Amino acid sequence: MLIPSYNEEATLEKCVERVHQIASERLSLEIIIIDDCSTNRGGEIAVALAQKYDDVSVLMHRVNMGKGAALHTGIAAATGDFIAIQDADLEYNPQDLLRLLEPLLQDQADVSIGSRFLSHGVHRVLYFWHSMGNKFLTFLSNMCTDLNLTDMETCYKVFKRELLQSIPLHEKRFGFEPEVIAAVAQRRVRIVEMGISYMGRTYEEGKKIGVRDGFRALYCILRYNAATLPAPVQFLFYLFVGGVCAVLNLAIFLLMLQLDFTVGIAAPVAFVVAAILNYAMCIQLLFRHQSRWGRLGEIGMYSLAVLPVGVVDWYVTASLMAVIGPASAKLIATLVGLILNFSLRRLVVFRGEPSAPWRPQEGGRG
Repeated sequence: MLIPSYNEEATLEKCVERVHQIASERLSLEIIIIDDCSTNRGGEIAVALAQKYDDVSVLMHRVNMGKGAALHTGIAAATGDFIAIQDADLEYNPQDLLRLLEPLLQDQADVSIGSRFLSHGVHRVLYFWHSMGNKFLTFLSNMCTDLNLTDMETCYKVFKRELLQSIPLHEKRFGFEPEVIAAVAQRRVRIVEMGISYMGRTYEEGKKIGVRDGFRALYCILRYNAATLPAPVQFLFYLFVGGVCAVLNLAIFLLMLQLDFTVGIAAPVAFVVAAILNYAMCIQLLFRHQSRWGRLGEIGMYSLAVLPVGVVDWYVTASLMAVIGPASAKLIATLVGLILNFSLRRLVVFRGEPSAPWRPQEGGRG
């Protein structure tokens, strides 16, 4: 059990007491409190709890690093069969963990997720726009992972330890949630979800997540799913990359025409500059870098893929310019190039291995 804690002096002790209530002969606990450099008595209380209980240990951060960083520390130290995450703020009821654990104990799942939006138990009524934000982020995450979760941002997630410790995690704050969901979806493990109770707290009571974390979650959903998106969704995101490059392509082309360069020079120069930016954005934002080729091989294949698109771009531009004008001609050529660009990048340059099948239920039996 991992309990990340920052300035939770008011609730930490009661939280540990409630967690202890789920222990039994069948379920022994390893409780790891990770104090993220609390500025109140939260750290002292954590140390006192470790001295009081044999199954409680404390890991301390010397500087405040965020919830995700605290979880990284706890994950690395965990030794039990399963890892569950329990916030120290009493928003979640540890009794629900017994239900979440059952599919893992029966070897019917590798990850069990508690949803605040499925009907079960008591729910405190607060913050409509928070719930709408959570549902929007869950929808976007589902679109990218091809899962049908109802609550991606929930704290209550239970994992088989070996699985969670095998995932390289990077997010230091609340981006942990979309990052870890992306990782387990890509591994095609068995995921289940069930309703939990939820007693949310107000900001006056210590709630910490804010608007900045919502935007970071949005970034994390795109960042950690981009390379494995379903083709139609990936094309939608490629429209952004292609759109930025198209604007640059058009701007350079029109500028060079104003400087009295010929179409035969302006069109290919603008195209090459945009193609370089396109490659940089593809490997940073969308496709998996060096998924099929080494660095030089990837650049070489990208250059070969660019050539036919460049020819089409120049031909369409030159053919239509006298009829509809340079700006419209270049725009049409760019739109044609977007489709060709995406097809060649996905199928040739950045083509990765196809996704593995989902792990079957019942301990891996087909």
